[in-house]
Parts: sequence; structure tokens; C-alpha cells
Amino acid sequence: MAPERIVSSVQVAEDAQYEAGLRPRTLDDYIGQDRLRENLAVSITATRNRQEALDHVMLYGPPGLGKTTLAHVIGHELGVQVRATAGPVLEKPGDLAAILTNLKEREVLFIDEIHRMSPAIEEILYPAMEDYELDIIIGQGPGARSVKVPLRPFTLIGATTRTSLLTSPLRARFGIVHRLDFYTTDDLKKIVHRSARIIGVPIDEPATCEVAGRARGTPRVANRLLRRVRDFAEVRADGAITVDVARQALELLEVDENGFDESDRRLLLAIIEKFGGGPVGLNSIAAAISEEKEAIEDIYEPFLIQIGFIDRTPRGRVATARAYGFFGLTAPDQTPRLL
Repeated sequence: MAPERIVSSVQVAEDAQYEAGLRPRTLDDYIGQDRLRENLAVSITATRNRQEALDHVMLYGPPGLGKTTLAHVIGHELGVQVRATAGPVLEKPGDLAAILTNLKEREVLFIDEIHRMSPAIEEILYPAMEDYELDIIIGQGPGARSVKVPLRPFTLIGATTRTSLLTSPLRARFGIVHRLDFYTTDDLKKIVHRSARIIGVPIDEPATCEVAGRARGTPRVANRLLRRVRDFAEVRADGAITVDVARQALELLEVDENGFDESDRRLLLAIIEKFGGGPVGLNSIAAAISEEKEAIEDIYEPFLIQIGFIDRTPRGRVATARAYGFFGLTAPDQTPRLL
């Protein structure tokens, strides 16, 4: 198994204990995603005034942008408990039925990686989301019968990085759907400053900019880089993070000004050198760099596409002129020649 990348947006075990302490609890404390926060604030306030369960919520976008955090913020704003699980964990219909029947009035059920639920689990969810009831089959064969079990009104919050893998019937049952986008550097600076204050490490403004600028638009990466820079500051400096300390630490971690690590550079060079800049299929790229295609599609590509280093075309992935320029190369002329 390849070592975990420092700039990976996927949560690892070490992240979990730190993220719990850094998570905001209210929409006012939640930094970034301004339009999303404003829309949620309206929906939550209206729901509280009517004393109803909030419409079911779907949050989607690349990993590390705060979908889990936002789910817990929604629960806190509603004044209810959040029961959290994940799609792969729900193996049998009875697993989900047990959770649903134990939910209290207007509580929140959060299902991470909801696209990875089995079809049998989805079938249980449909009547639960629409009518707040479970359809349970009792018995087997000709004597089997269906029994409807009423549920207390609840809110389901689903999170996914792959909306394309959601079935249409499941998607249609979410009344509130929001995409989380990559964060601006200004928002990441606020996040780094807030996190540094919480973990008790002094950091100056230029150092905050340095960490935020290399965080790939992702709060999880920003917080992970901050922890690594803090370690460097404690061992190689006086504990305070200055811009020079931050740059030295990030250079040691091999994270450049774009937030690229060796894996990103290897992927881009593979497209440019091995496949003539593309277009090239995902399977070919995965084989060339010995990486799983799901990891390329979910983790590498979103950021590289966002900042204009890769284009996704019907024929495959293409390296842009910006990617060529990053390596000091000249992009080939893509203009078709007239015969």
C-alpha cells in the first residue's frame, strides 16, 4: 500500500482526533461556502419556527471540504442530536431499520458515502424518507406479509463525492441539495488562523498565507499542513511559525507553491510525456502511475481540473498549456491543420 499523501483530501485516522476539536458548531462559525450557509440558515430558521423536521439534505463535492462538519452544524442549529453512520457500514436492511426506529422526533441521521449503500438498503430508505414509515416483510414464501412501522419525523443528511453513482429515485427524495466547492485562499487563511488559535500555536500573517496557499482549496489539507508545520517549528525553531519556518517545513514535505506533491507531478508528467499530452483514458493513466483509477478520479483530478492543469474531454484527459508551462515545456499546437 502506498504511503498516505500529506496533501490527500481523504480523512485518515490521525485527522479524526484533530478535526473533532477544530470543527465549528454553528453556521456563524463555519467559514466559507457563503451562499450555501445563507440558504441553509433560511431553511433551518423556517423549520424551527414551524417546529417541523428539516427537509432531507444532500451535500456533495470533493472530500475534505466539510460535508461531515456541516451535517453536525445543521444538527446543532436545529437543537437535535446527529446520528452518524456510513453507506458501507449498512450491510443489511435490519441495520438501517434499527437506526431509524430509534431516532427521536426531528433528529438528524447522517449517512456518509451514501452512494455506497446497497440497493436493498435504499429500498428501506424510500418509504422512510417520504412517509416516515418502514415496510417490513414478516415471514417467507406465500405466507409472507408486509407490515408498516411508523417512524418519528426525521432529517436524513447524505454526503457523497460521487453524485453520478446515486440512483435517480434516491436523489429525487432530497429536498435540499447543495454542492461544496473548493475554498478561496482568503477563506483558508481564516481557517488556518482559527485552527492555530485553537491548538495554541503562534503563527504570523505571511505564514498563514503560505500554508493556506498550498492547501489545495481544502480545509482538511490546510489543517494537516498546519500540524506538520507546527511540528517543524517546535523541533527546528522556537515553536512560533514564521513565513521562513513555514516555507522550510513545506519544502521538507515536498509540497510546492501550487499544493502539488510528487504524486501530482508524476501524474501530470505521465500525461505529457507518456501520452503526448492526451487525450488519454483513465485506465491508462492509472496503469502508468500505479494508482487506482477511483483515487485519480475522486482525489487527484478535481483539484487539477479546478486550477486548470487538466481538462476532462469525451475522449479522455488532456494536459493544458498551464501544465506544460509548470514544467517549463511548450504545449503542442492543438489547432487542426487544413489539407
